[in-house]
Amino acid sequence: MNKKRCHWCGNDPQYISYHDNEWGVPLHDDQALFEFLVLESFQAGLSWITVLRKREDFREAFDFFDIEKVSHYAEAKIQSLMDNEKIIRNRPKIEAAINNAQKVLEIQNEFYSFDSFLWENVDGKPIQNTNTDASEVSNKTELSEKLSKDLKKRGFKFIGPTTAYAFMQAVGMVNDHVEECFRNEELQ
Repeated sequence: MNKKRCHWCGNDPQYISYHDNEWGVPLHDDQALFEFLVLESFQAGLSWITVLRKREDFREAFDFFDIEKVSHYAEAKIQSLMDNEKIIRNRPKIEAAINNAQKVLEIQNEFYSFDSFLWENVDGKPIQNTNTDASEVSNKTELSEKLSKDLKKRGFKFIGPTTAYAFMQAVGMVNDHVEECFRNEELQ
């Protein structure tokens, strides 16, 4: 029997695996949350599948998103990332990843964890949307605008409301699987 999925994953095996196993699953690990924050910021202006196909290369290039290590990247590391043809080579986004790692460390000092800070925005539990069609799924919300403003006020870069919402969907703060998708009910 064919499982009904959200239309966006199409029939690409990598996209299907991401949809079935990761997208919308509540995530509470600071390093994994940081990974998604970086990847979503690199995705801005591109398709997610482009980033997804380069994900393992990003992991290797960014020291598996070790927040402490990324926060200390200096010019030599930035240049090596700019020379790395396996990742998306965008200097402002690379510099934003370093900056955002530093800001995550600040949040960890203030809130104990990045996880605590983020999930406080949804009272610790995912928002369950009831979209019957993909056209009903928003690309930003009042909450993503609020989160984006808060992060920007704290010095984060490349995290506008649309990127913030894509991040919230990816890490399970929002369940935006359409109603007919088999993952919708599983994640409620």
